[in-house]
Amino acid sequence: MTTIESAGAVDRDRLTRAFRDVRDFTGGLCRPLRTEDYVVQSMPDASPTRWHLAHTTWFFETFVVRAARPDLPVVDPAYHHLFNSYYETIGDPFPRPKRGLLTRPTVEEVFEYRRLVDARVREILATADEAVVARVAPALEVGLHHERQHQELLLTDLWHAFSQNPLHPVYRDVTLDDPGETRPLRWTTYDEGVVHVGHSGSDFAYDNERPRHRVFLETYELADRPVTIGEFQEFVDDGGYRRSDLWLAEGFDLVRREGWRAPLYWKEGYGVTRCFTLAGLIEPNPAAPVSNVSYFEADAYARWAGARLPTEFEWEAAAAALPVAGNFVEGEAFRPLPDPAGAGAPEERDAPALPRQMFGDVWEWTSSAYAPYPGFTAPAGALGEYNGKFMVNQYVLRGGSCLTSRSHVRATYRNFFAAASRWQCSGFRLAR
Repeated sequence: MTTIESAGAVDRDRLTRAFRDVRDFTGGLCRPLRTEDYVVQSMPDASPTRWHLAHTTWFFETFVVRAARPDLPVVDPAYHHLFNSYYETIGDPFPRPKRGLLTRPTVEEVFEYRRLVDARVREILATADEAVVARVAPALEVGLHHERQHQELLLTDLWHAFSQNPLHPVYRDVTLDDPGETRPLRWTTYDEGVVHVGHSGSDFAYDNERPRHRVFLETYELADRPVTIGEFQEFVDDGGYRRSDLWLAEGFDLVRREGWRAPLYWKEGYGVTRCFTLAGLIEPNPAAPVSNVSYFEADAYARWAGARLPTEFEWEAAAAALPVAGNFVEGEAFRPLPDPAGAGAPEERDAPALPRQMFGDVWEWTSSAYAPYPGFTAPAGALGEYNGKFMVNQYVLRGGSCLTSRSHVRATYRNFFAAASRWQCSGFRLAR
């Protein structure tokens, strides 16, 4: 991993502010919840809210507090097992599918754990020697971005848990958009050539975004917006889930075995008359990007539409010069829904086609397997387990979603999930 700190003195004030802001934001995301909401694990891939709160705290205690102050006793030795996610080199992780069985520690005790560790981190940043702070600053920086990831997971896992409840709980009320008119899909052409991809510079990036390197791209076209709910409905209505010729074999096996007939959270038959969201059960806007689809569904739709999914490098080359702006979780009036692809003003419709909604709204599946870049080396120690050991049987997604933090996204950011995953806010755009 790389930290934004230079080789000079560490900016303690900046780190202190960033730590406070990230931890407070997590607390803010929990304010709409009731105690019972914190403890549910609705499937093996998801985690209870309480576990997210405890695990992110364990991360700071393990990689910052214990590194800076090995003389301090840990808050509770049992937590080193219970809230270790997958760091085999430093302990014995508690099995992920069983996190919902942890009735203790209580929610109240987890919040007390956060309070104690937060106080210790702040004390280290305020009083420790310069050399100590410089030594733990990179791990603290990773921890801040790690917690941003868990803020998003907290919301997507709640979304899945709430979807199992016939009362259709509402996490956050929103004012729904008028359906409006969907902006016609247009294409942007990119000429063949060698492009540089991956992260460079001293600002923060994960190890899987490096090293920066060259790739050759053939001429390609990229859709100027993601595929919408209304467009995906046409695929459903045309029997898309019944046509084996559109699907990868593993995907069609899933369709038959799991009975998939529409994206996750579509209700009332297989139409889009109702959709479950963090705003409850709503009538979705057909102009909004379709979400909660797997790689298999995105790939099948692309075949049906006579197109394909972009590679992650085609996506990055198109996004590199664009501002990282869009619908993110820390928006002034946070709406946990993708923004619609509106028709736009006449002058916008006549303007050259450029990619829109590349950042925020929905993570976008690419056709690229999650693999190391040429020359990739995982960091030494336990933090080397953060990304590298997951570089198999996953596909890359780009751009962030409406549940992602704006401060956490870059054009080079590589999210990754298994091809069958669809509980994340994931959509796609077409290429050809």
